[in-house]
Amino acid sequence: MTQISDDKKLKVAIGCDPNATALKEIVKKQLGELGYEVTDFGSDDPIYARVAFDVGEAVAAKKFDRGILLCGTGIGMSIAANKVPGVLAALCADTYSAERAIKSNNSNVLAIGAFTTGTEVAKQIVKTWMDARWQTGTSSEPKVACYVEYAKKHQV
Repeated sequence: MTQISDDKKLKVAIGCDPNATALKEIVKKQLGELGYEVTDFGSDDPIYARVAFDVGEAVAAKKFDRGILLCGTGIGMSIAANKVPGVLAALCADTYSAERAIKSNNSNVLAIGAFTTGTEVAKQIVKTWMDARWQTGTSSEPKVACYVEYAKKHQV
């Protein structure tokens, strides 16, 4: 499981489908203003799974510390990204879930719905998720280890 130090400048992969292009551009700008290094994996492909796979594979290969995916609801992106071994994608629609996605679940990919989440809320979700850090030594650690081990055993 990955632990990110607070002094490291995080590298973020971002991608979306055509439905979420406008929100992706807003989030990219926000991430840049917050000091993160952002790489855009595109938004032209209506088959959102391909973008989710590209971002997920880059994060799983540790080329990026985290990934952010956006589509109409975020559901398809989160499902597709979770098919990539090593990805723990979380669909978040509020800041508490975004914080717990990392602190309790060690997620490395965030999914947001552009049709279901307002711009300002999406920005708050992104900031909260990016600020959060995985907490080792808690009651969540064996739970996360369980599903990570299951995924390895079953190659999912």
